[in-house]
Formats: sequence, C-alpha cells, structure tokens
Amino acid sequence: MQPRDSAAATPHPPPAPLLYESHCHTPLCKHAFGEPDEYAEVALARGLKGITFTCHCPLPGGFSAHVRMAPEQFDDYVAMIAATRAAFAGRLDVRLGLESDFYPGVEPWLEQLHARVPLSHVLGSIHYQVSDYRKLYYTGDVHRYQELYFEHLAQSAESGLFDTLAHPDLIKNESPADWNFARLRPHIERALDRIAATGVAMELNTSGVQKSLPEMNPSFSQLVLMRDRGIPVVIGADAHVPERVGDGYAAALHLLREAGYSEVCFFLDRQRQTVPLQEALESLK
Repeated sequence: MQPRDSAAATPHPPPAPLLYESHCHTPLCKHAFGEPDEYAEVALARGLKGITFTCHCPLPGGFSAHVRMAPEQFDDYVAMIAATRAAFAGRLDVRLGLESDFYPGVEPWLEQLHARVPLSHVLGSIHYQVSDYRKLYYTGDVHRYQELYFEHLAQSAESGLFDTLAHPDLIKNESPADWNFARLRPHIERALDRIAATGVAMELNTSGVQKSLPEMNPSFSQLVLMRDRGIPVVIGADAHVPERVGDGYAAALHLLREAGYSEVCFFLDRQRQTVPLQEALESLK
C-alpha cells in the first residue's frame, strides 16, 4: 500500500486577515445607515483584520451641519465605537478614527478636536460639493474650482493634521463634462509634489465607481503620478451602508499593482502600516 501524501491530505490554512476598512461612517453623519456592529460584521465576513470608523467630524459655526455630527455628539460617537470595539474584542480590531474637512482657517478647530481623544486614523477631505464650502470658494468658474481643489488638497497635507487625504480627485465629479486631466495635470503635479514632501498618504477610494464619473478616486492617471513620487496609498470603501465595507478592495489592489505599487497601507494609532500587495490580495475572502 502506498503511503498517503500527508502534504496533499492536509489542507493549507486560510491566509490570516491583514487589511482594515479605513474609511466608513455611522448614522451620526445624517447620511449613513446601519449601526457600527453591522459594519463590523461585514468586515469579518470579508476577511478583514479590522475596521476604523471615520465619521464626518463636527465643524464650527454650523458649517455643513446637515451632513455631519454636531459638536455635542462627538462624545456619543466615541462611546458608540468603544461599545462596538468591546462587542467584537478577540474577533475584529475596531478602531476610532475621523474624517475631517479641510478649508483654510479651520486648522485650530481641528487641532483641538483631534486632541480630545486618541484617534487611530485621521482622513483629510476637501468636500467641494457642500454648500458652505461652495459659498466661500465657487465663483462660477468650474476650471478655477478644480484648480483650487488641488491647492487646498496640498494645503491640507501641509497642515500636519491628517494621516491620509481622502478621495483625492473627488472634484472631477463636480462637472464630468468639464473634467480634463491633461489640462489639469500641471496643477495636479504641483500639488502632488507638495504632498509627497509631507509624507502624508493618499487614499484609493473604491466608492468612486458609483459617482458621476464612474472610476475610483483617484483615477489611474493620478495614481501613476502618486507612485512616481513615492506617495503611500491607503484603500477605503467610504462605506455609508454596512454592505459596502471592504467593497472593491480586490479591484483596488489590482489597480495599485497596475500603477506600479507593490504595497498598500493602513494606519493604526496614527502610525502607517505596510502590507505587500500579493499578501493583501490573498487575505481577502
């Protein structure tokens, strides 16, 4: 009788979870649905090691209050995520983060807000579409608005307030018919040079495929420019409903590889962690 091939008979254990959902929300922002526990369950099902909640931060003076938590709700947010962390202890690493809007002048408010509690990951965002931002900066010139977006993106990196810049070409959805990457490329390259000098990461946001210009944020063309400058990339699904947690991660990892990246990042306790792309891919369910 031939001895059995023990190696063939023993299945390989599944790869250990490695990645985090690094961008997701809670109902406190008034435009997300589902409780944090529901988001965490999806993260488990998709083979993620953890989930970092990054709900929209409160801002001063009622700035875009209809799409974010109120200042007096910040402690509720902290408690909400702490409860989910306790509920999933030993199964999923649940972290507290924040998505904070940047516009010139808001820096002192954000500095104080970010210092109130330990945060694991802080996203910086330019939300061109909110009415209060538009009142300040939109003059009716779409092209100038696009250029200003990248100027503010660079300023946000230089502020030192953020770990990662979220969906960093979101402005292309302002008016897709007026989006011309070649025309904007000099402005984008100048912004990326400044961002690269800060060491801040940039996000590859998978929710872009659902927007007016259906591709990830940023585009492949911008991703290549980021790679050329050595800018690290964090992937996030920007989940506003539980089923979008980890959505599009495999496609995002393949896009990073195509752009010339070999690694993907996430943040824990404001420190960047790096995972080889192939290991990241193999870890997903």
